Amino acid sequence: MNQTDILAIGVHPDDVELSCAGTLAKHISLGHSAGILDLTLGELGTRGSAELRTIEASNAAIVLGVNFRDQLTMADGFFANDERHVRMLVQKIRQYRPRIVLANAVSDRHPDHGRASKLISDACFYSGLRRIETELDGQLQEAWRPEAVYHYIQDRYIKPDFVVDVTGFVEKKFEAIKAFKSQFWDSDSQEPATPISRPDFLQVVEARMRMFGRDAGVEFAEGFTVERVPLVDDLFVLK
Repeated sequence: MNQTDILAIGVHPDDVELSCAGTLAKHISLGHSAGILDLTLGELGTRGSAELRTIEASNAAIVLGVNFRDQLTMADGFFANDERHVRMLVQKIRQYRPRIVLANAVSDRHPDHGRASKLISDACFYSGLRRIETELDGQLQEAWRPEAVYHYIQDRYIKPDFVVDVTGFVEKKFEAIKAFKSQFWDSDSQEPATPISRPDFLQVVEARMRMFGRDAGVEFAEGFTVERVPLVDDLFVLK
């Protein structure tokens, strides 16, 4: 596998779409390669099923135009930040060799999000240690550490360290979100209601992007937090 520019990792299918699909779509349009990795199949979700969500995830990936979508089978709700899970993720990081990793929010309403955030961060670091050995198809993998890990913002508000202007990519983002038909508002659904299946939920997603955009002087934006202070070579590059 050649080097990937951006790898967006989410613990549940639809995490990436809800939080940073606009950013992915924008960078793909600029010629960058991008992929999505789901840590679980979302099997504990109140609505739908793991099998259905896998189909929906594939459809969303087609909408966004990513180079690949991969799914690990960590236990939804019960994965841990331990050696076994770190090694599973290190293998994928070394396989796809991303320059940038987009990861779950550092803390959120769903406890899986914050736990996955730390697991992803740790795995990105350990992936760069050559004495941690992993194999793929019987071949020893080379160590690889991404240049940066940025955490997208999910249900709960977190003040972003930077935002990405996604004006012009909102329609594609919502098309990708709506590929997960089992999870969001459907007047014909007989499944239990959830916080994200309310008819006004997608309006909340749009409002969050408008809020982040307003602070930056654009119509729509997605927000991210950083693990280390970014380096700026030229003050005039900042907007």
